[in-house]
Amino acid sequence: MNVEIWPAHGPLNSKDVFAKFIKSLRSSGEQVYENVAVPNGDVAVIWSVLWQGRMRNYKDIWDRYRRLNKPVIVIEVGGIKRNETWKIGINGVNREADFGDQVVDDQRWKKFNIELKPWKQTGHDIIICGQHHSSHQWRNNPPMSKWFDNQIVEIRKYTDKPIVIRPHPRNHVRIDVNKYTNVKIVGPRRDTKTYDDTDLTERLKSAWALVSHSSNPAMTAAMHGIPVYVSESSLSYDIGNTTYNNIENPKMPDRQQWANRLAYTEWWIDEIQQGIPWQRIKKRLQEKYI
Repeated sequence: MNVEIWPAHGPLNSKDVFAKFIKSLRSSGEQVYENVAVPNGDVAVIWSVLWQGRMRNYKDIWDRYRRLNKPVIVIEVGGIKRNETWKIGINGVNREADFGDQVVDDQRWKKFNIELKPWKQTGHDIIICGQHHSSHQWRNNPPMSKWFDNQIVEIRKYTDKPIVIRPHPRNHVRIDVNKYTNVKIVGPRRDTKTYDDTDLTERLKSAWALVSHSSNPAMTAAMHGIPVYVSESSLSYDIGNTTYNNIENPKMPDRQQWANRLAYTEWWIDEIQQGIPWQRIKKRLQEKYI
């Protein structure tokens, strides 16, 4: 298989992941073209679908392959063990991605050593988490400030609970919360002990529910027992709520099968080097895309 892979445009935390993924490709006998555009490529490999900064260059690669109906593998930071495990999917991220062989079991989730905390509703805040407007995930959506406004207006039809607006840490948003009652903006605080994590877990201690279009905070909230409201693009869609008319009594279904499936979307660096995710992805590529 001819694989065009582009570590040159990745963020700092992508270097080792790319290196291990390239090693697994070569060990599998693939023809690897590193940072080189080739006319006979079968698949391209990029980092994330956030077209910003260095990663802005990935959009041209994405567009070139998708115009030809060729697959693009997207690697990005994981949401289960952030900066410890990494998502690897085909043609997108989160629920829009194809993560390969869909056969899952209940064993891999145990490796993450994460307890699904019981559903609880001891908090009082409804946290609305924003995303980066430059992400491919956000296409066809309104400006982020307008989206926040829309969520507030809709939520207020059903509850007067406090609402906390939490913008994406790298996407500044202006919104006039003074025109609303009991709504405030509380920006995420950087966790200086990590590469790019924030204080979300601390914020969840006061949460009644969390709203997210498709990003990782909904996964974190659901694992902590906080009901979530998400779109169909979210990996938390299967255990989430999609309309605010039940905000006073959210759906809180069993999460174990959801967790079992999530476990097969993310991989540790040693697993990437061993080629475990690549073999799953390669099988899917050969069955469906190439």
